[in-house]
Amino acid sequence: PPIWHRDRKRGLTKNRTDIVAKQLSAEHLISVAFVVFDFDGVFTDNRVLVGEDGRESVFCSRADGLGLEQLPRVGIGCLVLSTETNPVVSARAAKLRLECVQGLGDTKWEALNGILGERRLDPATVAYVGNDINDLDCLRNVGVPICVADAYPEVLATARYTTERPGGRGAVREVCDLIVKANEPSG
Repeated sequence: PPIWHRDRKRGLTKNRTDIVAKQLSAEHLISVAFVVFDFDGVFTDNRVLVGEDGRESVFCSRADGLGLEQLPRVGIGCLVLSTETNPVVSARAAKLRLECVQGLGDTKWEALNGILGERRLDPATVAYVGNDINDLDCLRNVGVPICVADAYPEVLATARYTTERPGGRGAVREVCDLIVKANEPSG
């Protein structure tokens, strides 16, 4: 039976131990050739600061950039896939020198499937990192579905693996470090 507990962020929630994702490990990540990251809630802590002029700001972890720089060293490509078009996403992706596809609405999986087809990448070799229900189709269709520690319950139930770190607080770095470690030549 489900176990109910009080979550500081979401109030009373149901925690089913039979659907909680496993922690990430190098053995899960050895087959990964490409990593796709959602932005809001993965690179960020899912909060937004809106100024009186309507401009948005978000909090991200600087540590993520150092992790992302290491992926090409082991031959792993990556990109950011975002539902909405937002200058904050563009600016952060540009600073990190990441490819970024935005403005997808409800067509995230269709867009990702097209990108994978163009690059001749098997979805089984793709890791997708998400946190919310608009990531579910992508998570269901890749080989390594990952969610951040503070993902919504439906996402936790769908992802096979979960990070120890929450979104915006080093989850991206955690995924990158583990993928790099899994793909480094042993020596």
